[in-house]
Order: sequence, then structure tokens, then C-alpha cells
Amino acid sequence: MTPARAEIIHIYRSLLREARKFPDYNIREYAKRRTIDGFHHNKSLSDPSSVAQALADAKSQLEIAKRQTVVYSLYAPKFKSIMEVPNE
Repeated sequence: MTPARAEIIHIYRSLLREARKFPDYNIREYAKRRTIDGFHHNKSLSDPSSVAQALADAKSQLEIAKRQTVVYSLYAPKFKSIMEVPNE
């Protein structure tokens, strides 16, 4: 059974939303870039089993990201990255 387009978009948005929760700039940008690159890489999949496998991988990555945001929030950096400091 092929997953619905709405389900795929929901997972994509959830991964991006979870990436924004990381307190460290480098980790946050890495998670965002990895999500975007992964979905663009799998965009051309047409076989229903490979689409289902890619979606299952995305769901497992979402669960990992949720756990990691909790861990990273416990050990958040005391200072902001130079990339986050407002330009004056």
C-alpha cells in the first residue's frame, strides 16, 4: 500500500519542526539540511515498497530527533553561536 501524499508531507513538516527545536545552531541546521536532502533524494521513488521503506525510515528519524531534542535541551550551550548573534 502506497502512503498518502498528505502523510509524507506531514512527516516532512514534522521533521523540520523538530529540527527547529534544537538549541545548538550547528545541530539545528544539520537536521534541517539532512531532512531536506533526504526528501529530495527520495522524491523520484515510484516503487510502492521503496516509498513505504523510505517513509518508515523517515518516521524512525523523527522519533530519534524527538529524543535528541530532549537530550540537547538538557545540555544546551551557554552562549549563542556567532551565526545567531544579531547583526548590528
